[in-house]
Amino acid sequence: METMTNETNELKSEFLRLLPCQRSAEVLVKNCLLFLLVSNLLITGAVETNEAAEFRSRFFRVLLSRRLGQVPLVAECSKPVEDPVFQSDVPSTAALESCPKEPIENLKDMLKEENIHLHTEAGEQRRLPLLILSLKEKKREERRPAVVFMHGTNANKEWLRPWLEAYASRGYVAIGLDSRYHGERADSKTAYQDALISSWKNGNTMPFIFDTVWDLIKLADYLTQREDIDPQRIGITGISLGGMHAWFAAAIDTRYSVAAPLIGVQGFRWAIDNDAWQARVNSLKPVFEEARNDMGKSEIDKEVVKKVWDRIAPGLAFRLDAPYSLPVIAPRPLYLLNGAEDPRCPLGGLVVPLQKTKKAYKITASPGNFKFVAEDGVGHTVTSFMIKESSDWFDKFLKQGNMSSE
Repeated sequence: METMTNETNELKSEFLRLLPCQRSAEVLVKNCLLFLLVSNLLITGAVETNEAAEFRSRFFRVLLSRRLGQVPLVAECSKPVEDPVFQSDVPSTAALESCPKEPIENLKDMLKEENIHLHTEAGEQRRLPLLILSLKEKKREERRPAVVFMHGTNANKEWLRPWLEAYASRGYVAIGLDSRYHGERADSKTAYQDALISSWKNGNTMPFIFDTVWDLIKLADYLTQREDIDPQRIGITGISLGGMHAWFAAAIDTRYSVAAPLIGVQGFRWAIDNDAWQARVNSLKPVFEEARNDMGKSEIDKEVVKKVWDRIAPGLAFRLDAPYSLPVIAPRPLYLLNGAEDPRCPLGGLVVPLQKTKKAYKITASPGNFKFVAEDGVGHTVTSFMIKESSDWFDKFLKQGNMSSE
């Protein structure tokens, strides 16, 4: 794979310098899309399709509609978190600990750890906490591939450590982060649920998926500037809510060149239309109960569900849903891993999205870059199989530096 030219790096630097100064949302959207269009051409060698360009324009407008103000991209050193906040019982790390790793003696001593706060916008959630692990360099080396890891609901970046260590042992720069109202960004055990209710009441934030996607765009700005990371070999993965973050980040930002969302991809509109929304709603019950009460209903029904999605994540159950957002990731490598019995991500909701996505990869002459597996007998649980499969996927496309599957 060819490296970015000096001219392209200069263009990127100028773009990043001007971005915080934009006053017009219209100008900001155009500039963001222009840069991502160039990035897509550099990473994949493919020209953006009309459908992809229209999707990204639509999604950018949604994201920008509730931004609290642009700020310069600043990275500050922070301290390790000694007592990370979990907003529910601590999930098992057994699957994460099964991730393939190199048999390095005294691995923890060989790892470089960085704790960073990245400023992504104004407001109380302005700092994006990062935990970055990589092997200590004994001499100057070539830029490395990187993978961003996203935790699930109520967890945090510290929970991801076994996963990060495994990838770092294999030569990756491994990045974990706290999504909005989680980890260092949570001030209570109910911070995330409180934020969802506030979004329903006030309509000024998007704590469910979209605000963290904005953070991931800014994170890509930062990662592509680091001297130790190859800007053309940045992958993203995540579990459950983190899988949704990975899915939508890859859809809007082509700098995420390989993606592997775990137990996160689903059809939100399909679930409403087919009365299969209950399991997903129950995972976020307080905001739906608040909406039910505000709407004067005796129970949560599909009208309540649609109203909540439209309010807290505009377009999620319409033109930003899986049938529209998955195909635009083509031709970049994408591996979707779900449980066949997962009630939060019912397979019926993926029939049409999968058909459209397979077609998109065929049109872009990259059918081997897309894969979907629903693991038999598995519900809403990440498994060692999923961790191993996604690990092999990243090795195939990032370690070898090959964006095309034979």
